[in-house]
Amino acid sequence: MIPAGYMAKRVVRRPDWLKANGVGDIYSVSGCISKDFADYIKFWKHNGYWFFDSPEVIEQIAREQSIDLTGTMMFYYEVYEQEFDDEKEQWCPYEREESFFTNVRLPGWKIFAGFDVATNVTRNSPECSPLSCNSLANKIQTNSHCLLPYFETAKQLIETGRFNDSEPGPYRIFAVYTLE
Repeated sequence: MIPAGYMAKRVVRRPDWLKANGVGDIYSVSGCISKDFADYIKFWKHNGYWFFDSPEVIEQIAREQSIDLTGTMMFYYEVYEQEFDDEKEQWCPYEREESFFTNVRLPGWKIFAGFDVATNVTRNSPECSPLSCNSLANKIQTNSHCLLPYFETAKQLIETGRFNDSEPGPYRIFAVYTLE
């Protein structure tokens, strides 16, 4: 797994339309349900994985742009070094966008929350987390944060086509950690 960076998110409880009863809240990588702290891309301070190299960069943006971080949670992500091309049905190397400076500072401590699968059609920021956004958690067992407990499970679900009827790929696997 490659250190990908940090994001502050506004975590929400499980929406009523998501019928996965074991899910309490949404820790998805994408911002579809639990929103990112801001529409951050326009500030151009993200790294080549479309996250931030440290929590301090997020805090700096919030100060400069008068964004209130109250009620956000800080997440740290790692990403699998390959992505699954759903058209070719194979794993391919995945690398960061080279034009962005990337120097992810590793957290002193982190709490593992689970693995998420995110789509990346435009090849930049995570667009959709089908477990939550497309309600795949109604059919796939997840933990209370709508994440998968094991990397092997995420990889096997992708390879066997369980994400095919959600959003188009490629699919990337992220380890999700909290810094609370």
